[in-house]
Amino acid sequence: MGEAPVEELVKVEVENYRVTASDSGSVGWLASRGFGYEYDGARVLYPYEVLYLLSIGKLRTESGGALKEPGSFEEFLAEYKSSDKLIWTRYLIYRDLRSRGYVVREGYGFNIDFRVYERGEYGSHTSKYLIYGICEGEPVKFSVLSELIKRVQSLRKTLILAVVDRRSEVVYYTVSKLNS
Repeated sequence: MGEAPVEELVKVEVENYRVTASDSGSVGWLASRGFGYEYDGARVLYPYEVLYLLSIGKLRTESGGALKEPGSFEEFLAEYKSSDKLIWTRYLIYRDLRSRGYVVREGYGFNIDFRVYERGEYGSHTSKYLIYGICEGEPVKFSVLSELIKRVQSLRKTLILAVVDRRSEVVYYTVSKLNS
């Protein structure tokens, strides 16, 4: 289940908790599996991707010819929390979807957290699902959901509400327009 084991570790550079890969093998592995975005010949990872890859032990930096971990999961989480209060929720949703074998990419505006591709379709098809994540008990205005549904349906996608409960488990709900 989940990501297939990687024979090689992903070599990255870390500067102020910004994680990039410039090694051609690492860039290729990350790109083919839908991690990060290309910037100036390198692959830059989103914070939730860094946390995920740290949690499965795939990230390494090179220091004096030896590979070592770039830092602890807790250290990165604390740093990312200072600029993104929803990083834990995003990470939990991202981790859950990846563990189910989906390729998960950054959302594109209007409060969409992620785009999700059907298994085996990344790179050959567009995403089918758009994910809107919240924590259990967090109020969501009906007007916000209604506007999201309109926008998502205009894109011919399915809106999925990902709710993170008190036990950090994720429950998914398909959201659609009521027809009268």
